[in-house]
Amino acid sequence: MSGWLVPAVVIAVIVIVFVIYLSMTAGRLDRLHHRVEAGFSSMDIQFLRRSGCALEAAESGVLDPATSLVLMEAAHNARAVPGDPIERAQMESDLTRVLAAAFGSTEDVNEIAESDDGSALIGDLSGSVHRAAMSRRFYNDAVRACRAVRRQRLVRWFRLAGSAPYPQSAELDDSVPAGLVDR
Repeated sequence: MSGWLVPAVVIAVIVIVFVIYLSMTAGRLDRLHHRVEAGFSSMDIQFLRRSGCALEAAESGVLDPATSLVLMEAAHNARAVPGDPIERAQMESDLTRVLAAAFGSTEDVNEIAESDDGSALIGDLSGSVHRAAMSRRFYNDAVRACRAVRRQRLVRWFRLAGSAPYPQSAELDDSVPAGLVDR
């Protein structure tokens, strides 16, 4: 009777450990999906703040009228883009290019910062541009970690991801303009 009890207990322990491992992996994957969602929300907020600061800069009168008009249009397009992520990335990249053209020179930025309203404006814009770039990096790091777990065989075989969509990284140009780098 005890001849079959020891192997049964060993098999039961192995199954229990395996189930606990799967449960822990599913929990980790769930936390990673929440981290991706939170990262996306944060990135979205930071890009909205960046376009808002760009609109403020365009409306402030410290830029020449042509630059203000182009910056205002790019910022408005970035804010008003529909939910399509590819189109959104294109509009955000366009805003980055316009910001780089408007604030690409350190001398021009210093000249704007010397005016009464310019210092606060440049500070806000620089902060929002840096935070937007950083939030995209954090989001892409969360996506990379989630993808790494989802590529594991056991996760795929046991479908631990459930019906959660496969996370997509945000590929866009969000570089900081040269004039705002050291601000």
